[in-house]
Amino acid sequence: MRPVAVIPVAGAGTRLRPHTYSTPKALLEVAGKPMLGHILDGVAKANPERVVLVIAPGPQGERIRQYAEKRGGPVEFVIQAEPKGLGHAVAQARDAVGTAPALIVLGDTIAIVDFEGLTSGGSMLGVREVEDPRRFGVAIVQDGRVTSLEEKPERPKSNLAVVGVYYLENAPVLFRALEAVEREGKRTKGEIQLTDALQRMIEWGETLHPFPVDAWYDCGKTETLLQTNRELLDRFAEPVSRPGVLLLPPVAVDESADVLHSVIGPHASIGPGARVRRSVIQNSIINQGAVVEGILLDRSVVGENASVRGAAPRINIGDSSEVEIT
Repeated sequence: MRPVAVIPVAGAGTRLRPHTYSTPKALLEVAGKPMLGHILDGVAKANPERVVLVIAPGPQGERIRQYAEKRGGPVEFVIQAEPKGLGHAVAQARDAVGTAPALIVLGDTIAIVDFEGLTSGGSMLGVREVEDPRRFGVAIVQDGRVTSLEEKPERPKSNLAVVGVYYLENAPVLFRALEAVEREGKRTKGEIQLTDALQRMIEWGETLHPFPVDAWYDCGKTETLLQTNRELLDRFAEPVSRPGVLLLPPVAVDESADVLHSVIGPHASIGPGARVRRSVIQNSIINQGAVVEGILLDRSVVGENASVRGAAPRINIGDSSEVEIT
């Protein structure tokens, strides 16, 4: 049976403000496309029956709906009415998944994964060794099986972080475990956690195997968003040519971007409809519809429809803002 992919994208993205005041975190540009675009491209390799996006109510959720529908493909939407945690978000997809296997991919990280292999050998959790596992769910592995899980432990028993990619053949057991966690009032860091439900599944006798993730990119903060932009451009950027523009690869410049008399790169991403004139932009992300003129930018993020003019070397400006430095 083909899996149903579940992607929770209802998070507020507070660590990426001011950008996420008006733009959903999943739609922020990184390496030439919205974060969600990278995730959907990866998930498509697993050949899911359909994709279920867990969205927030209101304008931000509606923007994600519009983006996903414009991309096409079998996609459904369920709403997480209250921000009660990742486990609660996944639980909203119960009816949409039904009895099919569930492929769960978090909406704020980009993982380079063999998705075909992930869905061909029993229930799997994507894991990767990290230096400081206290920020993540942590897996204890023995004899090729995950024996226990813990969410953001103060004293980790392992350096294997659970990196936000899960394939669960017996999805109904997952949803029963999520229901039990919520019913019993169990909270970790004040939220209903997916990790706690997975631990409950292990206690009930389900077998979960670790699955190595080739690379894993965090997009949760401005600094890590820029780092992800750099690393994805290094991996995947294609040659770009524009008359009147000096391009220092790797870069990503949307076809609809209007760029002239500028130096772009290295590691610059210019979004759809952006306008760039007489500027030098490196290690930066210019989002959709932004205007950048007469400025040198490094390690900067310019939000949607923002306008920046002047000579500042670094800036982090949200959507529909205007900055002029003289």
